Amino acid sequence: MEFSKEELAEARRQIGSTLHKLRKTVETLEGKERPERYKAQITLARRRIRAFELADALIVRELERE
Repeated sequence: MEFSKEELAEARRQIGSTLHKLRKTVETLEGKERPERYKAQITLARRRIRAFELADALIVRELERE
């Protein structure tokens, strides 16, 4: 499947925005009075952060190839 540079750039912007929100979510949950109560949500957010970081790295690699 081929994507244009514009599509890849827009995907990076969207990923960046989502990463920012996810990182803020983790920060907020970890700052709660009893963060252990939010362990599952924190773990899920961290997994999503990692997945989006991977996707971003692949997009960067694709953009550099062009």
